[in-house]
Order: sequence, then C-alpha cells, then structure tokens
Amino acid sequence: MSAAIMEQFRQQLLEMKADLQAQVRLDQQAQKPVELDQARVGRLSRMDALQGQQMLQEVARRRQAKLQGIDGALRRTESGDFGECFVCGNPIDPRRLAVDPTSTRCIGCVDSE
Repeated sequence: MSAAIMEQFRQQLLEMKADLQAQVRLDQQAQKPVELDQARVGRLSRMDALQGQQMLQEVARRRQAKLQGIDGALRRTESGDFGECFVCGNPIDPRRLAVDPTSTRCIGCVDSE
C-alpha cells in the first residue's frame, strides 16, 4: 500500500476516533443513576428508565470497543502492518478498508469461518 493511501486511511481513522470520543463523552454525561421518583407513575416508569439506561450502557460499550479497534488500526499504520490480514497475511482489499478501516481480516478469511 502506498504511503499516500496509508495516510488517507490514517486521517480517516483519526476523524472516526475524534467523533467517537465526543460521543463517549456525551454517553458518560447521560449515564446517571435511575432516580426513584415517587411522583412518577411507579414501577413501570422505573423499569422504562432502567431499560433505557441499559441500552445506553450497551451503546457505550460498543463505542469503546470500536475505539479500541481504531486505536489498533492506528498502531498498524505506524508499524506498517495496516491492511494486512491477521489470519493469512495477505493484503486486505482497499475497498473493504474504505468501508471499515479497522478490518483485520481479508474477505477470504472472513468467509472461511
């Protein structure tokens, strides 16, 4: 992979990371304990609030996992391993990387699972 293309992917990854970090900060602000407000309807309101809180926690967990993938891809751009399949070592198709620059396996290895 040429240095110019590698730099484009690195910039894309840095933009993705900045966006996700901003979303994670918002998630952290939104995650607060569910209050037991007696003025509300009651148990169903608390259950709805708990369910909403669990959904936010899952979204935050997925964002953190995506951030870890981005950090790994950025490390690979620095080490020169970016775009190589973890399984077979062959180059990952640039079209696949354009869709998801955190991809670690070529389409052949993904399909063989």
